[in-house]
Amino acid sequence: MFGLIKSFRRKVHGIVPATPLTETRFVALDTELTGLDEKRDSIVSIGAVRMTGGKIDIGNSYYQLIKPETALSAESVVIHEITPSDVAAKPPIETVFAGFIDFIGTDVLLGHFIMIDLEFIDRDMKRIVGHKTPNPALDTYSIYEWLAGRMPDYKCFAEKPARPTLYHMAKCFGIPVSGAHNAMMDAYTTALLFQRFLPLLSEAGVENIGDLLRIGKPFTGCGRFRVSGEFSNF
Repeated sequence: MFGLIKSFRRKVHGIVPATPLTETRFVALDTELTGLDEKRDSIVSIGAVRMTGGKIDIGNSYYQLIKPETALSAESVVIHEITPSDVAAKPPIETVFAGFIDFIGTDVLLGHFIMIDLEFIDRDMKRIVGHKTPNPALDTYSIYEWLAGRMPDYKCFAEKPARPTLYHMAKCFGIPVSGAHNAMMDAYTTALLFQRFLPLLSEAGVENIGDLLRIGKPFTGCGRFRVSGEFSNF
């Protein structure tokens, strides 16, 4: 496993900034959690789906329920509907990570407020394999904000969703969503949202992964949404 990790790290550092977005491989991902405190809470499921440019490969996906290291709270069960009995016999995060690392490979990671997911993934990865996730990452919220500053008259930028959650943004862009959170479905919804952004990015002159990584850096102000209660998809 550790041999895999070393070669994985070397390959990630070889991403070519000039690679066109149409040729770039992405993994849209989402986690469900026992709560939002990265010091006390833990991952209960991971969902991911691969994309090449704007093409979503729905048949190339990853989903795993995980026996969490901390107890599921009543609040979290209401949100993601994963109960203690659902995960009692599931593998721990230490067992899951090998398959997850193999799935994401050297691809660019994509998520909505992805810093939340990375806080938990990186904490466990550093503990288990000795380093954080080396893949570059993009935040659909950061991309949305960048586009909104350049296309203020576009409907979903002129009439910003009342809350910045994935579901509210997806609805604005005409993406159907269900009520309950599920890591696999949220990863797929994130991929669909990013798919909607791609023609707008092209119109704004963003054509390669180097440019997109500069404007789509993971949003680091997630704490204020935690406090305000506007970020609830754990």
